[in-house]
Amino acid sequence: MPKRNISDISHLIDEDLKHFNEQFKHSLKSKVAIVDLITRYILKQKGKKVRPLLVLLSSKIAGGVSERSYRGAILVELLHTATLVHDDVVDSAETRRSFPSINAVWKNKIAVLMGDYLLARGLMQAVDGSDFDFLKVITNTVKRMSEGELLQTSKTRKLNNDEETYFRIISDKTASLLSTCCEVGARAATVDENKINAMKEYGENLGIAFQIRDDILDLVGSKTLLGKPLGGDIKEKKITLPLIYALKNSSSDNAKSVIKTMKQSESKIDVNYVIEFVKKNGGIEYADKVAKEYSSKAIQNLSIFENSEYKSALEDLALFVVERTK
Repeated sequence: MPKRNISDISHLIDEDLKHFNEQFKHSLKSKVAIVDLITRYILKQKGKKVRPLLVLLSSKIAGGVSERSYRGAILVELLHTATLVHDDVVDSAETRRSFPSINAVWKNKIAVLMGDYLLARGLMQAVDGSDFDFLKVITNTVKRMSEGELLQTSKTRKLNNDEETYFRIISDKTASLLSTCCEVGARAATVDENKINAMKEYGENLGIAFQIRDDILDLVGSKTLLGKPLGGDIKEKKITLPLIYALKNSSSDNAKSVIKTMKQSESKIDVNYVIEFVKKNGGIEYADKVAKEYSSKAIQNLSIFENSEYKSALEDLALFVVERTK
């Protein structure tokens, strides 16, 4: 039976993840009372820790986990947490992982400064460990994530996204960090550039498959499983791959009608009308096919490594991201 969920895959490196959690907790400590209070609040919000999992599995498959692997895992988790804190401010989000968001509790100014603090802690972690190769990788990732977000915002305003731009956005916004996790994990374990590049590419392809699946679930997922109403992307005027394909493969009049609907204010957009349009014009099937192609590419990237339980876990993860229902 394949290990096709995150908890099964995590279980394989339980001890390593426990060690990571202890070190991550320690990395957040501050002598400033309000900073310490907020970091303790962040630690209560237990996420799936997918990014540290990727760093550590990438180290395992490339040669073995070391203290440098843990420093890399802390660096990417601090960066990821910083972006979530900033995203909640940008989106005026009220909750994060069922907890009130930091901006909801402490207001925007403190939330923005807290995000800056987390990013700085991550960079200091790399400097203190003399992990200058990590710094080079991570600063490029921050640049790509920012560019992806800004490009998406400009396309949302104009409602004119195409497939090439969509892939650029999700590659920069989502896949870049997963690619970084895998590259950092491999760099911590080996100097073999072939292995490092293979893991970097694996992370990129995994991230693209993951995001396409996310965009599909926004249209056809189970409302109760996702814990949020369907069509959030439509309301936010994000034109994702299923809709891009449907618009390209429908009559000009129908496509214009959908765009006209999406130009209305959020409360007036007929989400079900747009979802039905996407389904009717093959958008879901097409996006599903493309996500699976990227999942297969990710598995192919692992072919240079010897067979092991860690390689199997990474293969299972690539299958899981396109099969998940939430």
